[in-house]
Amino acid sequence: MTYTKEIYKEICFVFARLGLFAFGGPAAHIAMMEDELVTKRNWLSKSDFMDLLGFTNLIPGPNSTELAIALGYKRGGKIGLFLAGICFIFPAMTIVLLLAMFYKQYGEVPLIEALFSGIKPVILAVIIQALFRLGQTTIKDSKSLLLFLAAYLLSLMGVGEITILILTGLTMLLMQQLSKWRSHHLAIEPMSLMLLFLTFLKIGSVLYGSGYVLLAFLQAEFIERYAALTSTQLLDAVAIGQFTPGPVFTTATFVGYLIQGVPGAILATVGIFLPSFLLILLLHPLFNRLRSSEILSVILDGITIASLALMASVSWQLGMATFVSWVSVVIFAASFIGLTRFKVNSSYLIIMGGFIGWLVTMF
Repeated sequence: MTYTKEIYKEICFVFARLGLFAFGGPAAHIAMMEDELVTKRNWLSKSDFMDLLGFTNLIPGPNSTELAIALGYKRGGKIGLFLAGICFIFPAMTIVLLLAMFYKQYGEVPLIEALFSGIKPVILAVIIQALFRLGQTTIKDSKSLLLFLAAYLLSLMGVGEITILILTGLTMLLMQQLSKWRSHHLAIEPMSLMLLFLTFLKIGSVLYGSGYVLLAFLQAEFIERYAALTSTQLLDAVAIGQFTPGPVFTTATFVGYLIQGVPGAILATVGIFLPSFLLILLLHPLFNRLRSSEILSVILDGITIASLALMASVSWQLGMATFVSWVSVVIFAASFIGLTRFKVNSSYLIIMGGFIGWLVTMF
């Protein structure tokens, strides 16, 4: 297939904008990608999008970033893969790096929490809208609805994401096999730049799950093993990664800067994201074979159901943390109506929510 400059420009534009406005963590990123690439630009069908989501959930590393990379590959081949990943990561990396410089100079980052208090209700509306749309494609019958509810409950009970994905996939296969049978009868001491890079490379290669799992890895490596950060610095780094747009794993940019300045920030970011690029580049060609296999295709169907359930679980948890005042309820309701009835671009709603959150905090 021949890819044109226009396709590459479109990939750069779409993922740079997502990287700049995709607040709220992986569930929000996935929802915004679905809205932009499936609903508005028609790059792929809902079922193909959910297949890619299930596929990337099985790979270690940041799920939403790997999904962006896989979508770039599908749209623009190998060049599209790198363009999508770099454009999605770079805006967030730049913002986090600037905040890290401010933090190291003054010991705090102003306005971030105030802005985010207004942004969170908008993000929740974006996620719920995506859940409704994707659910129409993924939950096809009573069997898939039952698996969705089971995966959702397991997530609320604290069961690990990869365990839920594997269990749901295998259960889907077992249910199908049973059906067939009836019809026939899981910064204090400086580190060297190389050690910093290798540490984040290792984390990016083996980490599954959310920002909370990332926190455990960072604590084990940078506090307990190397004593390179204080607990306060680590918690602030994770908070910055959660509050800023783009991949949550840009926490690595913040940590790298605190330990080794700008070179450390760059190497830490490259280290944690590099495995995602390589894994998608190597494994994506196997994706079509996965779909063509009857058994693996059924397992993937189960995994996509679990992925949707995990998004629903995140929505519930985000809702519990978001609805702390009547202002957040009003912002959520207005955003949801704007998204579903008037098709307002989510980026505009995020800017509006952040501005309202800042106004409420200031006055």
